Amino acid sequence: MSLPTQQPAHIKVFWQPGCSSCLRTKEFLTKQGVEYESVNVQDNAEALAELRRLGARGLPVVSLGDRFTLCQSFGDVLKFLDLKTRLGDPLPPAQLFEKIELVLTAAARYTRQFPETQLKEVFRNRNTRTQGATAFHVFRVVEMFIDAVEGAGLHVEGFRDVPRPEWTGKDIADWGLKVRDRALAWWNAQTDRELKYTVQTYYGQRPVHDVLDRTSWHAAQHTRQLILMLESAGIQVDRPLTADDLRGLPVPDEVWG
Repeated sequence: MSLPTQQPAHIKVFWQPGCSSCLRTKEFLTKQGVEYESVNVQDNAEALAELRRLGARGLPVVSLGDRFTLCQSFGDVLKFLDLKTRLGDPLPPAQLFEKIELVLTAAARYTRQFPETQLKEVFRNRNTRTQGATAFHVFRVVEMFIDAVEGAGLHVEGFRDVPRPEWTGKDIADWGLKVRDRALAWWNAQTDRELKYTVQTYYGQRPVHDVLDRTSWHAAQHTRQLILMLESAGIQVDRPLTADDLRGLPVPDEVWG
């Protein structure tokens, strides 16, 4: 009698709509020719239970059997899947802060363009985040970086924060520009212009330069989504970001996924 053959473990990617790192991870693996099962965790109790069983606290997650890695650092993904791809170097810190200034200024401009009713609506298939919360998230990403390098560490729970219920688009934009100014003030006060030290994050102790790179493109990608949201509502965007504006930031090819 023949025994049943055990099937080898296969790669899974756990993600949710509108998640910038999720989209970038899926695009990256596809470009590497890696076959994987795409698991959308939104409204998927079975997938959420599997993430809890694995012990994963954030998204995106790449799993192989009972092992997993978070995908905030693509170096972790390469190591986990034993891929030999060489990642490109991030922009120097000074240029990344120039990008942050450009992106947050644009995000504030776009946030003011939203009708108040639209800010309370979800977008497409992301039913857990309103468009106003997406605008808030752009600035919160940068605020969390500054909090982290000032000693608080980077905690995954902060990415779930939302604006106060009474906040208007103007309120979000005004607060966001204060975040921008705080980030630039922090950078201008630094004597180590190469940021050659580490910071504690929810995915381990990481080089500050790498976390800054992720912060920059993360905020930029969600700002691209604000542009898409306005355009989808038939609103002419005030000076949309261009490819040249984003050059050097590893944003995904697509805006939404």
